[in-house]
Amino acid sequence: MRSIEHWIGGASVAGSGYATVYQPATGRPQAQVAIGAQPEIDQAVAAAARAFESWGDVSLSQRAKVLFRFRDLVERHEDELAKLVTAEHGKTVEDARGEVIRGREVVEFACGIPQLLKGAYSDQVSTGVDSYSLRAPLGVCAGITPFNFPVMVPMWMHPIAIACGNTFVLKPSERDPSASNLVAQLYADAGLPDGVLNVVHGGREAVDALLDHPDVAAVSFVGSTPVARHVHQRAAASGKRVQALGGAKNHAVVLPDADLAEAARQITSAAYGSAGQRCMAISAVVAVGAAGDELVDLLRREATAIVVGPGDQESSQMGPVVTDEARDRVITSVDGAQKAGATVVVDGRDLRVDGHDDGYFVGPCLLDRVTPDMAAYQQEIFGPVLVVVRAESLDEAIRIINANPYGNGTALFTSAGAAARRFVRTVSVGMVGVNVPLPVPMAYHSFGGWKASLFGDTHIHGQEGVAFYTRGKVVTSRWPGTTPTARPDFHFPTAT
Repeated sequence: MRSIEHWIGGASVAGSGYATVYQPATGRPQAQVAIGAQPEIDQAVAAAARAFESWGDVSLSQRAKVLFRFRDLVERHEDELAKLVTAEHGKTVEDARGEVIRGREVVEFACGIPQLLKGAYSDQVSTGVDSYSLRAPLGVCAGITPFNFPVMVPMWMHPIAIACGNTFVLKPSERDPSASNLVAQLYADAGLPDGVLNVVHGGREAVDALLDHPDVAAVSFVGSTPVARHVHQRAAASGKRVQALGGAKNHAVVLPDADLAEAARQITSAAYGSAGQRCMAISAVVAVGAAGDELVDLLRREATAIVVGPGDQESSQMGPVVTDEARDRVITSVDGAQKAGATVVVDGRDLRVDGHDDGYFVGPCLLDRVTPDMAAYQQEIFGPVLVVVRAESLDEAIRIINANPYGNGTALFTSAGAAARRFVRTVSVGMVGVNVPLPVPMAYHSFGGWKASLFGDTHIHGQEGVAFYTRGKVVTSRWPGTTPTARPDFHFPTAT
């Protein structure tokens, strides 16, 4: 089988052990990926540390030129990247292409690094004394990224880190690793020096080796909340700067005055796109008052019309989930909700796709009359399952959302400006949409949730990303001859 190796110091490095990469649409092995541990992490961090000695001093203009070239290469290889994602993740090619485009937007943001790293200067803060501030790179940074966006999520991290003058070690998911190696090659083709970006594949052993390594200054993570908590605690304990983005249970609140048909279309796309394997997927609808019955009927019609099939077929609107275990988790969750009293409006548990009997397919599932005490509501299922909770008022809907331990994304569908304003101001969630089901910020804003959806102080990409990958320095200077000193002064310095 095809082997996917590590990328360290600008070269492909064989692994001491390998794991199988499956094709979700068929359930068949398609490649083997190198699995790294402490030795490979040590090698990658050492390569990054050597590269930092020179890359941190490269001018902003030269860094920007590399990123501009990299951006053009990503656009040129968009189809190739999308097809790699489809083959290993399962999502449709169009969905994968959209992921590449959104990742490229962060590269475009990072191309503006000369503007983003401008400091401030204050002349004559005291007689003959000037002060100025600057932001300096941290050194070796690490990124640990999930399977669901193998191009976009790493691009939330490494373009900004590299533009700021850092070097980077990426540990992508071993389920769909090929895109990361191609991205590394594109960086090399763009003129990025060897060792500035390194890719080490592996599981928990590789992750913990990065978290513990004394030469790693900062760690960015996206994944489930239990692992995010582990990453934050372990990396912080070893003195690292950490941003760890966790799980989600994203709600869409629908008021009776909303355009219900349009809301149903938007929510269906947000719930079942990428088979629900998005940290911003809408997985819970709060139907308010009279909106309930009609909305559920509209959602039923939309869900039953979805075409499920292999991601590389143009007719497919939804592909398989990533593993057999993920499919079993969806089925078990729906089973449990049904036993707990929920109404199964659309049942995708027994879906079969012709010619793909061994693929990891499960159809859209729609559950009504779900209550907050049910496991299907409390857990992040991470599959094509949409639950409907009923509420009598907007205030009750807000209370339901605020009581949820997650606070990643939410949306409100309404035609009332006052209701939208109240919702935006009082809901305890980091990213809010008004008549927008997936409020994913553009690259020049920052992405991140609240509560158990984020561990750390800063969100990812945007200006907060620049702040995360740099540290501030303030310089106060006085030059000989500017202010003659008659005698030593022992009191606390003040501006004079």
